[in-house]
Amino acid sequence: MAPPNHYCFFSTIFLFLFLLSFSPTSAILPKVNVRLPVTPSKLVKRVCKGDTIDRNFCLQVLTTPEAVAVKDPTKLGTLIMQLGAANGKATLDAYNEMIKKPGSPQTLKALNSCVEAYKYAIQSFKMVSTELVDDPMTANYDVSILAPEITNCEKALTDAKVEAPRLYDGNRFIKYYIAMGSRITSILEDQSKQNNY
Repeated sequence: MAPPNHYCFFSTIFLFLFLLSFSPTSAILPKVNVRLPVTPSKLVKRVCKGDTIDRNFCLQVLTTPEAVAVKDPTKLGTLIMQLGAANGKATLDAYNEMIKKPGSPQTLKALNSCVEAYKYAIQSFKMVSTELVDDPMTANYDVSILAPEITNCEKALTDAKVEAPRLYDGNRFIKYYIAMGSRITSILEDQSKQNNY
């Protein structure tokens, strides 16, 4: 029989996962894997220490075994872009669900503007993945210009008095991915400049 402390620990994990599976934001939050702690690589630590980065979010997302195993900044950048696109898709789905519900014309207009912003963000994340090797400067620019799009979406939601915490969470998380994308593309840009000298 397991000692009482182990029973409490496993019961807590099970309860957390059970509640998370029914959470309205579970489609938008980064996936939580119960696993042994993974030590972040030097590259992950370098990405997550950026000034505009939410360090806890970054470490949570990038301390998976597949992320920690990546030593090449280009491959880590591709992973970040894939995660950003997946998060954007989950949030876009939440916006599309919300559009189906009855609401004011102002609410519908705000939601539609956010849908367009997310379609653009998803495409940009995918495009940046292809630019990482050949043109990190353009990749950095393309990921950085996504932040104002999401800020405009947030403003439209606020102005329309849309009360949907799930959407605001999605906006916050996509901004985290944008910041991580900007950071990794900056690292690649600096690396490219050093290689050219």
